[in-house]
Amino acid sequence: MGDDDSEEDVPSATNSGNKVAPMGTTGIPPGLSYLSQLSGVFIKQNKELAEVILGFECNNKYVIKDQLGRDIFQAKEDSCCLSRQCCGPARGFDMKITDFAGMEVIRLQRPCKCGLPVCCSGFCCCCLQKIDVFAPPGNLVGTVEQTVSLIIPKYEVKDGMGEVVFLIKGPCITMSCCCGDVEFKIFTRDGSNEVGKISKKWSGLLTEGFTDADNFGISFPMDLDARVKATLIGACMLIVSYCCI
Repeated sequence: MGDDDSEEDVPSATNSGNKVAPMGTTGIPPGLSYLSQLSGVFIKQNKELAEVILGFECNNKYVIKDQLGRDIFQAKEDSCCLSRQCCGPARGFDMKITDFAGMEVIRLQRPCKCGLPVCCSGFCCCCLQKIDVFAPPGNLVGTVEQTVSLIIPKYEVKDGMGEVVFLIKGPCITMSCCCGDVEFKIFTRDGSNEVGKISKKWSGLLTEGFTDADNFGISFPMDLDARVKATLIGACMLIVSYCCI
């Protein structure tokens, strides 16, 4: 009996040895079972050299990996071509996050907001950024909302009932520079304890200067609800799409 239970917690291998197959666990939305075992994920953006050569903004694509570098999800932005060119980082989008069996496990929806510079958006309520997280699609599990703040970007992470779970605080300068990482720290809702972070990893001078391909990391408590972990993935996608980190 004990051996059978332990086997259920281990993801089965797919045909590609670097991918994790979906599991099922009672009470957790389909596809999120494996997240419940993790204390962090890595997000790798696919390189879009065509954007540099043609100056044409494309839909962003990502691969989400576990801490051992195994692929668990893939994500693709779905946004209007006109909004990508005209609204830039303020554009709205849907993003489908699927496992490697092709099942959509998370849907992100970000409305288009007024395109003030990042450093000014925290002053104006109509420009505050937001993203809704659904898992599975149609079932709201969390929301991330930018709050009014001076200089330092701040966000509230809410559960599906609208209750604040975490606060996220960013640095004054959100653009990657000086060969260093950029970190957005995750705090308990009273702001007293740091429990994780969202960080952009320095990718090297050529990558930073000539493509928009980036690498990100998210750390969080392992015993955190898988729905909140999915919401933190949504927080990362909102922050990196708007803050130009």
